[in-house]
Amino acid sequence: MNELYAPFRPRLARVVTLVVGALLAVGTVALVAVLPQFYERSVVLDLVGISLVGLFGVWFCWRQATVVAVPDERGLTVRNLVVSRRLEWAEIVLVRFGQGRAWAQLDLSDGDTLAVMGIQRSDGERATREAARLAALVQAHGASDSPGDPAQA
Repeated sequence: MNELYAPFRPRLARVVTLVVGALLAVGTVALVAVLPQFYERSVVLDLVGISLVGLFGVWFCWRQATVVAVPDERGLTVRNLVVSRRLEWAEIVLVRFGQGRAWAQLDLSDGDTLAVMGIQRSDGERATREAARLAALVQAHGASDSPGDPAQA
């Protein structure tokens, strides 16, 4: 596969959320296993509630760990925490990743914006290079006529 079309994935956030998700899963199982020993009454509803909260927390961590933006010759598929969206290159006007932005942002031809959580500020210089690569892809596919370095806007 061409390196230019490699998926955009965060590193630090991915590691942190996988570790937190694993700890949350183990902690939830341990709590559900140990809690009934401390009560004489039935705690089934408590255990169900704890399990549901733990399951939601693990799902949230998993979803955060799997954010990605996958480019190909026709466009970009962005999978963020909640929303996934497929864009054609012509829909992307500008890539922004200046100071104060937690992740890359796309300005779209319909006036909307879309966060690209696959490129996160927490990855430092690597994230800056990845934003520049995404901006180069947008420019190479003729969707951006903007002057300057759009990855730093």
